[in-house]
Order: sequence, then C-alpha cells, then structure tokens
Amino acid sequence: MEIIVQFLLFLIFFSIPTQSANSCEPESCGSTLGPEVRFPFRLRTRQPVRCGFPGFELSCNSKKETILRLPVSGEFRVNFIDYISQILSVSVPGPCFPSRILNFNLSGSPFRGAYARNYTFLNCSSGLEANAPKFRSELVRCLSGRNYTVVATRSISHDGVQVPPMCRRIASVMVPVKWAARNTSMESWEEIDLHWRFPACSDCEEEGRFCRFKDESSLELGCYDQAPATSSGMSRRARYALIMGVGIPGLVCVIGLICHTCGLLRSLCPRRTSLNSELPTVTFPVRGLGINGLDGSTIESYPKTVLGESRRLPEPSDGTCPICLSEYQPKETLRSIPECNHYFHVDCIDEWLKLNGTCPLCRNSPDGSTATPCSSLSSSSSLITPLSTPSSGNL
Repeated sequence: MEIIVQFLLFLIFFSIPTQSANSCEPESCGSTLGPEVRFPFRLRTRQPVRCGFPGFELSCNSKKETILRLPVSGEFRVNFIDYISQILSVSVPGPCFPSRILNFNLSGSPFRGAYARNYTFLNCSSGLEANAPKFRSELVRCLSGRNYTVVATRSISHDGVQVPPMCRRIASVMVPVKWAARNTSMESWEEIDLHWRFPACSDCEEEGRFCRFKDESSLELGCYDQAPATSSGMSRRARYALIMGVGIPGLVCVIGLICHTCGLLRSLCPRRTSLNSELPTVTFPVRGLGINGLDGSTIESYPKTVLGESRRLPEPSDGTCPICLSEYQPKETLRSIPECNHYFHVDCIDEWLKLNGTCPLCRNSPDGSTATPCSSLSSSSSLITPLSTPSSGNL
C-alpha cells in the first residue's frame, strides 16, 4: 500500500512541474504585492536560465518577497516592474534611507538610475545654520549626532559654492531618485527607480506580446504571442488549479479506498479465527488400527458359514453386513466373531480384523476384555450350517 501511495503522490505533485520545466511562463513569489516576473527577468529557482537575460536574475525570500541583488550594493525588495517603460522600482531596506544611499553603487549591473541626482554629503560642526542657506543643504537627522550635523546638498557641484570651513565632505553620490518623491525630504524616501536600456523589449510589451530569445544558442531576441509555448497549451497556474481541484481529492479518495480495503481484510482475519475455533472438533477412534490387528491364522480360525437360499438369520437386524451395508445374498460366505456371534461378509471382516482386533459393532476383543452384551445366534442347523462340519449344507 505504501508503494502505491508514494507512486500516486509522485505522479500528481511532480508530473505538472516536469511538463512546464522548459517553459518560460510568468512567475511570482506568491505575495499579493509582488510583481509578475517574466523576460528579461527570471526567478532563479522557478524558471530556467534561458527564460531571463544575463544580469536580470531575481529570487524569493522566506516572506515571499521578490529580491534583486546588486553586485556592490546588496539586496533590495522589488515592488513593481514596468516592462513597457523598462523601469524597476525597489525598496531600500532599513530605517535610514541616506545611510544606505551613501554606499549605493550600480557597478556590475545592467541598471542605471531612472532619475539620478548628484548629492554631496557633508559632516558639519556647530555654526552650520548661518551658512546653510547659501548652499541649500538638507539636514539628515538619522546620520547626525550630538556634536555634529550631516547635511546633503546639490549646490556645491552646480553653483560652485565652496564647502564651509566647519564642514568636511563625506561622499558624493548619484542617487536614483523616484520621480514622484523628488521634491520631498530625503529621509522620507523609501523607493528608488532603476532603468535598463538593453534588452529593449518595450515595443513588444506595448503590443501585448512576449519578448524572449529566438533560440537556445544566441542572444538574439524575438517577439512572440502571449500564449506560452507549451505542449499542453494550458498555463502553469491553470494546471496547478487542476491539481488542487481534481488531483488532490482523487488522491484522498484512492488512499481512503485502500485504507478501507485493508481494514476489511484485517477484520476478516479475526472472524475466520473465531469461526474456526467455534467449529466442533471431530475425533475418530484409532484404537488398535494397524497396532492391535489380528494375524491371518487367528482370523481364519473364526467360523465361516454359507447363507442358505432363504437368507434367514437368527435376528432380522442381521440381514445386512454392518461394514459394507449390503444385504446378504444366498450362497454368500459369512464369518462370525466367536466372542459376540456377530456376522459379516468374509472379505469385509477379514480386512477389518487385519487392522483392528475388535468387533466393528460391539468392540469386543478376542480375549473378551470389552464386556458388551450381545445377542447370540442359535445354532439351528436348519438356518446356518458351519463350513467346518462335513455334513453341513445350504439352507
């Protein structure tokens, strides 16, 4: 039964993923807020390598969030992908957005800031308030301390304003500002927009079609119909819905049927045992069989008689041989046992006495050890004539 269940589980849960392992259908990490992942992006553990362009790999974390990992800047959560504008919106983790931006670098990735601005971060001591209006700085409270203040400004690179003597430069960074948040405080920013130029699939996306590689051996792109090229023509989500709606209930029914059948078989075993125990035990007497039989000379010493034409015996009940249950016929030879005077066919009683030395009717043995009253036949010469006397004749 365990082999059957394992085989059914294997068919139901692994047959569908195997069929779609080579297809490039859209995927997601399962979160309602997560984006749909398709070319040029791909999910590492759910889509083949040829489903995405190099450098556009995404992954899922334990919270079912879609994660982008940049070679230098680390991991970011992907909130939205605009395939037509080719813009990727990601969240910057942590409570202090500027602290993460100070080390932000897009080197080694195919992305650039969609709306990048050059910011210079300064670490200033006291007296900054009098000079701050000259270079339009923005106070960064989450980076400031008790004896110093950190500001971010765009004025130094544009207006030629020198760094105030009470400040020192920390870093100049190109910040990929989100267009909707460009006029708000930097500390309130939570997302940045990244843009990619190649592969260019925006025209294909505008037509409602899919952009992907033309073949397995090159990076040449093509625009194809939205329906995925699969053998079954059914989307991956539809197949999983079919599994959940039909496959799993069917598996439960099969397992239940197997368990029910096994239960019936187990219940029948005790019943058979109890029925066997209730059956009466029949024993057959084996006394003297093959052990207490008489030898041939003793058997021949028992008297024989020939039944006359009248077939009359001293008692009416003696008209049938007790061994073969056949009626005596005229001229048949009978043998009697001296201890009880019971008559039998010669052939029948001889075979019996070879195996058992007692009378088949009263169980008297030749030595008379079993005392069973028996009726004796009268020695009327008109009915039975012993064969041992010379003057014997037929009745």
